[in-house]
Amino acid sequence: MTPLLSARGLTMQYPGGATPALDAVDLDIAPGTSVAVMGASGSGKTTLLHCLAGILRPTAGSVTFASGSGPVDVATLGDDARARLRREELGFVFQQGLLLGELTALENVAVARMLGGVPRAQAEAEAAQWLTHLGLAGMEQRRLGELSGGQAQRVAIARAQVTGARLIFADEPTGALDSTTSEEVLDLLLAAVAAGRTLVVVTHDADVARRCARTVVLRDGRVVSDTALAAAAGGAATPGEVAR
Repeated sequence: MTPLLSARGLTMQYPGGATPALDAVDLDIAPGTSVAVMGASGSGKTTLLHCLAGILRPTAGSVTFASGSGPVDVATLGDDARARLRREELGFVFQQGLLLGELTALENVAVARMLGGVPRAQAEAEAAQWLTHLGLAGMEQRRLGELSGGQAQRVAIARAQVTGARLIFADEPTGALDSTTSEEVLDLLLAAVAAGRTLVVVTHDADVARRCARTVVLRDGRVVSDTALAAAAGGAATPGEVAR
């Protein structure tokens, strides 16, 4: 199967850093799967996610994404092209959601479509459908301060999917939530995978990793473990290595 995303020799050296944040990482992400990325603080997890998503340009190496118009090297795209790729093909869910506090839940989701040129009325109609689908019917006009942490993450998940993005990146999406709400949020992210999307989630939570089909563990910017879990076939499993 052709990978949806493929990294080769991915290296990131921050100015003044004694060692690289990423050190020649090779990684393939198959379409329609869920991948957890784990590791201790400073291991390179978030840097890896940002390089894969085109948020950061790596020092060396390639990141090939199988876009709808053909394979593209994300690492060599110009700023405008990378922004367009993120807007049209990728979705993002972060620990605090990174929602705009001055906008309503509906507007936070709709803006993702409006940035792609969709008329406001259509964008808001699509946003409303996604909010209803994720259990937020009746909360469309609430602002960030009027939502619980779990509700805000549902808005972020709706925003990540409303554009039709095939690949969702999630950076500690359950990190600020209680255990029950964390499970609900993860259920929604994995439901997106069941619907055909691909999920890459950075997490410290071993319970989150156990529910993903594959766990990649980083240490000092290198992949030290890459394990496909039995959970993907309906069984229970423990990652080959879990960062503490």
